[in-house]
Amino acid sequence: MSPRSTPLNTAVTAPRPGVTSRLHLSASGVSVVLDVTDGRAPAITYWGAALGVLDAAGLEAVCESAVDVVPQNAVDVPVRIGIIPQQADGWIGRPGLSGARTDGCGWTPRLVTRAITVDGEPLAGSHLETGAALARFDLSDQELGLEVTVEVELLGSGLLRLRAGLTNAGTSPYRLEELSVALPVPAQADELLDFAGRWTKERTPQRSPFAVGTHLRENRRGRTGADAAHVLHAGAAGFGFRSGQVWAIHTAHSGNHRHLAEKISTGRQLLGGGELLLPGEVELDADETYFGPWVYASHGTGLDQVASRFHRHLRSREHHVDTRRPVTLNVWEAVYFDHDLARLTDLADRAAALGVERFVLDDGWFGSRRDDTSGLGDWVVSADVWPQGLAPLIDHVTDLGMEFGLWFEPEMVNEDSDVARAHPEWIMSPSPERMPLPSRNQQVLNLSIPAAYAHVRDQMSAVLAAHDIGYIKWDHNRDLLEAATRGTGRAAVHEQTSATYALMDELRAAHPGLEIESCSSGGARVDLAVLERTDRVWVSDCIDPLERQQMNRWTSQLIPLELMGSHIASGRSHTTGRLHTLGFRAATAVFGHLGIEWDLAAASEEELAELREWIALYTARRELLFTGDLVRADRSEESLWLHGVVSPDRTQALFSLAAVGRSGESQHDRLRFPGLDPATRYRIRPLRIGAEPSGLVPPPWMRRALEQDGLLVPGAVLTEAGVAAPLIDPEQALLFDITAV
Repeated sequence: MSPRSTPLNTAVTAPRPGVTSRLHLSASGVSVVLDVTDGRAPAITYWGAALGVLDAAGLEAVCESAVDVVPQNAVDVPVRIGIIPQQADGWIGRPGLSGARTDGCGWTPRLVTRAITVDGEPLAGSHLETGAALARFDLSDQELGLEVTVEVELLGSGLLRLRAGLTNAGTSPYRLEELSVALPVPAQADELLDFAGRWTKERTPQRSPFAVGTHLRENRRGRTGADAAHVLHAGAAGFGFRSGQVWAIHTAHSGNHRHLAEKISTGRQLLGGGELLLPGEVELDADETYFGPWVYASHGTGLDQVASRFHRHLRSREHHVDTRRPVTLNVWEAVYFDHDLARLTDLADRAAALGVERFVLDDGWFGSRRDDTSGLGDWVVSADVWPQGLAPLIDHVTDLGMEFGLWFEPEMVNEDSDVARAHPEWIMSPSPERMPLPSRNQQVLNLSIPAAYAHVRDQMSAVLAAHDIGYIKWDHNRDLLEAATRGTGRAAVHEQTSATYALMDELRAAHPGLEIESCSSGGARVDLAVLERTDRVWVSDCIDPLERQQMNRWTSQLIPLELMGSHIASGRSHTTGRLHTLGFRAATAVFGHLGIEWDLAAASEEELAELREWIALYTARRELLFTGDLVRADRSEESLWLHGVVSPDRTQALFSLAAVGRSGESQHDRLRFPGLDPATRYRIRPLRIGAEPSGLVPPPWMRRALEQDGLLVPGAVLTEAGVAAPLIDPEQALLFDITAV
C-alpha cells in the first residue's frame, strides 16, 4: 500500500453478540432506516421519501416489514442485503467485499457488528430518531482477521453518502480485489438511466430495463472518463425531470471505478459502487487499511429533485465558489500553439473592453512545446517563445483589471522532453522494455514515485510563485493504459489517483486563493472527488452549442451551473464544422460559468457589440444562475427544450427555449414553465439581444409581450395551462425573463 493509506482510527468495544440496533435518519424530505439485527452486518431497510417521526414501535415495524418470506429451494432464513453484500447473509449476487489471503483462504467473510456510533457518540438503546447525521459501524470477522468500517451519512440536503474501509487485522498479507457499498431499491424502479459518450460528445443519456442480472459500468481509463456512467438512476419506467420516484448513485472517484445495478432471481435489486482495483494493486500488510471512495445517493421525485440534492450539497461546502464567477477568455481556439506577445496582448485589450474578467493562456508556453509532440513535463517558461518570460503578458493582463490563468498537464509527459530523457523510469509502463501505446504523443508520469511528484510540484510552484496567477487549467489528455510502476511492474492507477489528489491539495495550500479547473480531454474528469479540490470542470472540448445543449443539460444532473465551464466559441465550430449564430451560441453558454473561446480580432464590430450585451446579461444574472434551482420541463416532443433557473423564493427566473431539432408536426406543444409559484402573478418578457432568432413566428401572447416589454400572467397559467409555443428554426434559442409582480 501507499504511504498515503488512510489509517483506521478505531475504538471498537468488546464484542456484543446478538446486538440489535435500528436507526432512523431524516433530512430534507428523505428518510433512511438502518438495521443491525443479532449482530449481523448493517443493512438499509428503507431509503426514500420521508417517513415522518417514528417511535420505537414504528421503527421496528419498518425493519420487520422489510424481511422477506423464505422462497422454496433457497437458504432457510430470509436473505439480507447488507451495505456490504456478502454470501454469509445468503446474497447470491456480487459481493461487496472480495479478496483473499495470499494462500487463497479468507475469501468469504462473515462480518459482525461490534460497535455503532452516531456523530461520534456510542449509540444508546435500540433506536435513534435524528436528522442529518453520520453513523459509523465497526465490523469484524475475527476468525479471518478482518476489520471493516462502514460510514453512512445523511447530509442536510437529503443526499446520502456511504463508504467502507478495510483493515488487515491478521498477520499475513490480504490481497483486496473489491470493496463496494450497496443500497437496495424497490421493485417499482424498473428502468435504468445512466450515461455514455466520447470525446466531444460527453454525457450521452441511455435508458434500459432494470432486468435480472448485473448492469455493470466499469471504467478502466485511469480517469473518470468521457463515457462514464456519471449518475446511475433507477425509477419507474418513463420517469422524467419532474415526475416519478427516482433513486440514483454517483461513485465519487477520479480513477478506475464502477457503478452497478443488480437484480437477482428473487426480484431483490440494488445500486452500488466503488473503486475498481487492478490485480495486485492493493495488498494490505498487517494493520494496513484501505478506504474506498464515497458513493453518493440521491432520491427524489423526478430527475430535477435528484439533481437538486447534489447541487445543494455542493453549494453548502465552505470552499464552494463565489457566485461572482468571472467571465473568462481562454485563448486556445484563438491561437493554439502560436504564442506571440503582441497578438496575445491585443486579445487581452479586446477582452477587457468587452467586460472579460479572467484571461487564460493555454498549452504551448513551456519547454520545447511548439506542438503536441514534445516538451510536456518540462514546466519551465520557454525562452524561445517568451524571451522576457511571461511577466510582460501577465502584467498587461492584470493592469487591465483581469485575473491571469495558465494551462498545465501535470500528470503527463512527452517522451521527447528533458524530464523523460533524464528519468525514463518515471514513465508508467509494465517493464523497462515495454512502453504503453502512445496517445496524443504522450505517456503518463508516475506521480506515486516521490521524486517525480516533487519534480512536478516544485516546477509548478516556481511558476506560480514567480507570477500573479490566480487560476490554472489542469488538463489530462490520455487514458492510463498498462499503468504500472516500471521498476516493479505493479499496477499503480490507485496510487496515481491518490498522488494527483495530494498534488492538488498541496498546491492550493501553498498558494491560497488559487482556483483549479478540472479539464481532461474536455469532460473526462467530472466527479465529486475531483471537485473537492477544483473549482469548475470543462464540460467538453466541443463548444458547438447544439452539442453543448445536450452536454450541459446532463452534466448538470450532478453539478450546479457555476461549476460548469461554458464558453462562446467562434461562428464555425472547431470540432464539428457547424455554423451557428452568436445568439444561439451565447444563449447556450450563459447557463454555466460563462467564457469565450474565440479569436476576438476576427469578430466584426456588430458581433463585438452583441457579445458585450451577452456578457452584461450574464454578469447581471449570475447571482440568480448560481443560487437558483435548475428546472427542466418534461415535454411531449423533443425538438424544443425548455429549461431554466428559478430563484429560491420563486420571484425571479430565467428560462431558455432551445430548438435542438425539427418536429414531425408543424406546431409545438404548449410551454409550461416548471418551478414557479402557481399562486403568484408574473411578468414574462422575451429577451432581445442582437438579431432575433431565425424563423421566429411569435404567438399572439408573445407578440404582446414584445410590444409591451412584458406580459402579466398568473403563475398557474405558466406552470399548468401553459402558453402557446413560437415557431423557430432549428439551432436557435429564445430567453425568457420572468419576475414576480
